[in-house]
Amino acid sequence: MARFLRPLLRGTTYTRLLHLWVPLLVVGLWLFVDPSTPWVPALVLVPVGLIPAVRRGEGVQARLLLTPGEADSGISETPSATWRDRGRTVLWLEARMVLGSAGAMVSVWLPAIAFDLARLAAGQAPDGLPLLDAARPHWTYALLVPLPLIALYGAVVGFGELITAIARRLLGPSAAERLAALEERTEQLLERTRIARELHDSIGHALTVAVVQAGAARAAGDPEFTDRALAAIEETGRSALEDLERVLGVLREERRPVSGRPTLTDADRLLESARASGAKVDAEVTGALETVPGPVSREGYRILQEALTNVLRHAGPVPVRVRVTVTGGVLGLEVRNPLPGPIPGPGRGSGLRGIRERAALLGGSARTGPDGGDWQVHTELPVR
Repeated sequence: MARFLRPLLRGTTYTRLLHLWVPLLVVGLWLFVDPSTPWVPALVLVPVGLIPAVRRGEGVQARLLLTPGEADSGISETPSATWRDRGRTVLWLEARMVLGSAGAMVSVWLPAIAFDLARLAAGQAPDGLPLLDAARPHWTYALLVPLPLIALYGAVVGFGELITAIARRLLGPSAAERLAALEERTEQLLERTRIARELHDSIGHALTVAVVQAGAARAAGDPEFTDRALAAIEETGRSALEDLERVLGVLREERRPVSGRPTLTDADRLLESARASGAKVDAEVTGALETVPGPVSREGYRILQEALTNVLRHAGPVPVRVRVTVTGGVLGLEVRNPLPGPIPGPGRGSGLRGIRERAALLGGSARTGPDGGDWQVHTELPVR
């Protein structure tokens, strides 16, 4: 019983009833002007529904009254963009008027029937309803009084559910709107993935350098070496804070230019950071890095940063060979270092996966893993 009566406690039941009654204001006004032509309001709705902005107004009203509080109501609030959308809006307006008129008749006649049944049960004549004109007063009519009220309850709830289903069907997003929403969602996911990679690469690199430098300084016991290690940690930490502030700015949706992100022309600070951590870096650059497009150069910087971070984290201060080439429309990046222990299996870490993802997004390729006793990170990125 409580489940049966639950819709009576929901505000949505009454807002939907209000939504059904709104079109009757126009119909009632017209019938007051010319009751002989009740079909005119339905005819006027056809050109009205062809106006693009009407679809937006109907969508806003439907979301507020038919699905209040629902985050994903399935009802669009955008203007009509195609003739198909305009046609669906016209159908919606006509359906709303028909259901509103039917709901209004039910809402008036069923309570009136219950009232007349109560009068008959009390020994009085009915109050003018043609349906009960011939009925004679009798107490047994009291048993029938609840039936119109139950029917009214079912009609109110049923009409509300029906108009909501029709709204989702006729005012729901079109194929173009669904595609646009899907593209927007994809862009958001790609942006979140990029931010996660940025944080992993920049902060991970800084923490790795700091840990290696602190460990080396403690083991060396040399004040001069300790000063150099602290200076390297300070510089790396400052760069990491700049990267973190930039990424947080993206999360705050600040419109900062992407030109502030480091590119391969800033790779010297990565190499110096690795050298300060004890790695013997042999770097060679072939070609003009200035000619590499900004997006490719920025991603190349992050790939190089992650490769050097992996060397310091997993191999320690070992000789590292870095080769950067720009030839034939391809940017090549190779980082090799000797393996300090047994050859591991294929890398599954998020850093190596991020390298492969960065390369794939730019239409390039990346190979990571053992190669002739060395660990190799080799990427090729198209620059055109």
